[in-house]
Amino acid sequence: MRLGIDWGGTKIEIIALDDAGSEIFRKRVPTPRDDYAGCIEAVAGLVAAAESETGQTGTVGFGIPGSISPATGLVKNANSTWMNGKPLDKDLQERLGRPVRIQNDANCLAVSEATDGAAAGAHFVHALIVGTGCGSGIAIDGKAHRGANGIGGEWGAIPVPWLKDEEFPGPTNWIGHRGCIDFWCSGTGFQTGYQQETETGLKGPDIIALKRSGDPVATRHYQTYVSRLGRAMAMSANLMDPDVFVLGGGMSNIDDLYEDLPAAMAPFIFSDTYEVPIRKAKHGDSSGVRGAAWLWND
Repeated sequence: MRLGIDWGGTKIEIIALDDAGSEIFRKRVPTPRDDYAGCIEAVAGLVAAAESETGQTGTVGFGIPGSISPATGLVKNANSTWMNGKPLDKDLQERLGRPVRIQNDANCLAVSEATDGAAAGAHFVHALIVGTGCGSGIAIDGKAHRGANGIGGEWGAIPVPWLKDEEFPGPTNWIGHRGCIDFWCSGTGFQTGYQQETETGLKGPDIIALKRSGDPVATRHYQTYVSRLGRAMAMSANLMDPDVFVLGGGMSNIDDLYEDLPAAMAPFIFSDTYEVPIRKAKHGDSSGVRGAAWLWND
């Protein structure tokens, strides 16, 4: 049995998979925000519940909104800031009494979809989380690409490329950089731009519904969003040339994107032809937690 845990800012979720990848247990609890010790105990409780319910013990993999620094062994870059600077892997191993494997949550998405999802069997997968925030992960031959410094796939921290004059310098993100992918290509960024112009509180799905009805303001904001995400993906194509792009997060449910993104990318790709599929994550919101379990896919 493989146990996967998705440790997010609002909930901690566990899944148990059998050898064939079938789900045999799942549970989630609210994240004890700003309480590192409480989070460790919440994880221990979830593992105990999974093993009690199934009568089995399992390997444990974690997806976290950050990474472990190879230099210090401590968590860095987590937007759940109370885990930054903590020896998370050591604390979890001590509490659970077994080895654990930890990867960035976007890398877990990539591993999940490369293993038995929308990119199953692909050599190089670039998985993008386009939701409340926006980040990405990389899987190569089904394994997470962590990188020499633990920052493989930190695409969201880069400014949107080929900025237009009216876009410069762009809004400030949570680490103080301007015009970055993690804001402008997120669902939050899409929604915020529309709300600021129209002085409404409409959410993303409502804005998309207006766009589909022909509303000019909603259409313009959607086209701006597609342009920014397309430019960001074209940069990935030029740098890494992945075999498949996979989209997860709330914005990935907008089917229009899969028709419109290739044309938005095309002018910026350094090639005479570009034929790479862009697919919706097969496992949806479950991909991160499934990918955490598949970190033990040796």
